[in-house]
Amino acid sequence: MSKSDLPLIIEPNELEAHLADDNILLVDLSQPQTYVQYHIPSAVYLDYAWIIHIEQPRMGLLPDEAQLSNVLSALGLSDKTHVIAYDDEGGGRACRFLWTLDVVGHAKFSLLNGGLSAWANEGHNVTSEIDYPQKGKYIAKIRPEPIADRQYILDHLNNDQVTILDARSPQEYAGTKVFAQRGGHIPGAVNIEWTEAMDKDRNMRLRPENDLREMLETKAITPDKEIITHCQTHHRSAHSYIMLKSLGYTNIKGYPGSWSDWGNDTTTPIEN
Repeated sequence: MSKSDLPLIIEPNELEAHLADDNILLVDLSQPQTYVQYHIPSAVYLDYAWIIHIEQPRMGLLPDEAQLSNVLSALGLSDKTHVIAYDDEGGGRACRFLWTLDVVGHAKFSLLNGGLSAWANEGHNVTSEIDYPQKGKYIAKIRPEPIADRQYILDHLNNDQVTILDARSPQEYAGTKVFAQRGGHIPGAVNIEWTEAMDKDRNMRLRPENDLREMLETKAITPDKEIITHCQTHHRSAHSYIMLKSLGYTNIKGYPGSWSDWGNDTTTPIEN
C-alpha cells in the first residue's frame, strides 16, 4: 500500500506499519498533559487553540488564512504530506483539525480510529520523548465548499435537500441545557449526539459501517442530500463530519461557531 492509498479511517495496526514512511505527519491533539506523559512515537503536538478563532461569545470560528498558514507551516506540512491525526477524547479535536485541512484543500489525511485510547490499550508503543516538527512553508487558501455559515443555513432552512445534523446532547437540542444566550435547536435539525457514532467497547472507535448507516438513515440523513453538521462550536460535529465522509457522503459542510453563533444571535429562528 502506498502512502496515497492510506484510508481516511486508519487502524492502529495499519498505522504501526506506516510510521516510518516518508511524508507521514502524525499529529497529536490530546490534552497537553497527556502528550507530555505519553504519545505515539514520532507524533508532534498541536494545541487545539491554534486551529480555532474566538470572538466572544462566538467560539470555534475558523481562523483566517494567515493564522492557518502559520500553524500548518509550523507543523512542517507540505502538499505531499499525509497527515494522520488523533487525540485522547474519541476524535473530536483530531476531526476538527482534519475538517480544517479539508477547508484548505489538503486532501491527504486520516483519522486514527480510536485514537490514543485504542493505540495504548492495544499494546502499541508509546513514548514521552518530544518530537519537534521541522518548520516548512505552507500557504493556506480557504475554500467555501466544506463551510456553512449562519447566512447559508438561513438561506437553506426550507430546502428539503439540505439536512442539518445537530451533534449536541439531547438536552442541548431540547433547550434544557443552554450554553448561549438562547437554547433550543435550528428549525428542522436532526439530533444525533456525536458519541452515538462511537463504539465504547472498542476503545471509542467508530461503530461498524452498517450500524452507522442504519443510525443515519433512520433519521433521514442520506447521501443524496447535503448535510450540515454543527454542535456548540463545531468541535463535536467535526467528528460527525469525518464520520459522514468516511461513509462516502460527498456533500457535507461544517458550521464553524455553530450554536455559539446561532444561539447568541437574537434574530435567528429557534425550535425547542
